[in-house]
Amino acid sequence: MEQMERYKRLIKFGAAAVILFVEIGLYYLLWTHYYNRVITMPFWRRGNWFMTGLYGTMLFVFHNLYGGLKIGFFRKNNIIYSQFLAILATNVFGYLLLALVERHWYVPLPFVILTAVDMALVFFWASIFQWTYNLLFPPRQLLLIYGKRSVAHVLEKMNSRDDKYVLTAAIRIDEGIERIMQEVPKYGGVIIGDLGSHDRNLIFKRCYEMDKRVYMIPKISDVLIRSSDELKLFDTVLLLSRNDGLQVDQLFCKRVLDILSAGALLILSLPLFLLFAIAIRLEDRGPVFYKQCRLTKDGKTFDILKFRTMRVNAEADGVARLAAQADDRITRVGKVLRATRLDELPQVLNILKGDMSMVGPRPERPEIAAEYKKEIPEFDYRLKVKAGLTGYAQIYGVYNTTPYDKLKLDLIYIRNYSIFLDLKLIFMTPKILFMKEKTEGVADGQVTAVQQTGDLSGELKF
Repeated sequence: MEQMERYKRLIKFGAAAVILFVEIGLYYLLWTHYYNRVITMPFWRRGNWFMTGLYGTMLFVFHNLYGGLKIGFFRKNNIIYSQFLAILATNVFGYLLLALVERHWYVPLPFVILTAVDMALVFFWASIFQWTYNLLFPPRQLLLIYGKRSVAHVLEKMNSRDDKYVLTAAIRIDEGIERIMQEVPKYGGVIIGDLGSHDRNLIFKRCYEMDKRVYMIPKISDVLIRSSDELKLFDTVLLLSRNDGLQVDQLFCKRVLDILSAGALLILSLPLFLLFAIAIRLEDRGPVFYKQCRLTKDGKTFDILKFRTMRVNAEADGVARLAAQADDRITRVGKVLRATRLDELPQVLNILKGDMSMVGPRPERPEIAAEYKKEIPEFDYRLKVKAGLTGYAQIYGVYNTTPYDKLKLDLIYIRNYSIFLDLKLIFMTPKILFMKEKTEGVADGQVTAVQQTGDLSGELKF
């Protein structure tokens, strides 16, 4: 495997180039042999190349956005799903572009056929190249180096990608750096858990000397350092960490984007509002909407608006809790709304009002946030910006992501904020709507997403 590592980038590039070439080629055939012959003013050679190049550019952008070319990174089903979203979005924009150029609505059937043919080829392509990749690059054997903090959630996450990683063994930092470094050469890489900075730095440097790959679980300070600016004022390296939140121009642009995007979403979703309202009322005659106190920027509270997905008086005992994986409080209509996250739609009204933003950290309930702060005093760092309907933690995390990991994801967003990042996350949101792991509740018996801690000796099983 080590000998093949140098060819990994080339193989990934070749796989991406093949499917892009095929998809762009099919569009070129559709354009030159059909649409260019029926439009009012046909294009000549360079015009055809221009239209094909424009289509190819859009396709490449959407593939990068949804991850459709990440062979070896995502699982095959995720690759196919990402490809489908990219192809669908590109073909929709391609059809709208045609209508804009011609000022005429043509029958979209050829684009529908193109999409179907593309998807059939994508399934074949993803199967072949994923099988080839797994054959050439088998799962990497890893050694976990851990300290006092629980690593149960790390084991669970790594084991979910047994096609890519295999946690073969674990060793505690108490056994000493020298003992650990004697074990490192036996594995394809190491995972450094939440260790003290001194021990972590020693291991990191020694692994660098040995050409060993390192997967490091970052601390909150690591996230802040990564997003610092490098100052080149003189020959001593300085890192500047600006800790004052968003600037006035960024706040203005963000608010404009909120109004435009939330307004457009409200108009487009009005039929869904009516449909869901009728379904909820017919099921149990209860109220359609549900209000709940949530936290936003600077710790301010507001009433978030959602479609009701639980039975009336679901928290009659007065205990605030997240939804469990098999929660009997959820109604039949609520299961559908939660599975697709469409219960969040009424929050466009919160955004237009100014309580929330389209993109930002998910607003937590004050009671649950208070529980998280007992374990993680820095949890309020995510309140540097307004809460959001979608966001970095929502895209890259799941419903039951640990609060510590959620905080780090939100800090990555806050520290790297730009209007382009907001647009990227908005366009990525449709991808997660039908991904089951994004809506799974916490384990039965848990009130919050805090991992249950205990004796580490029982959680390291290989």
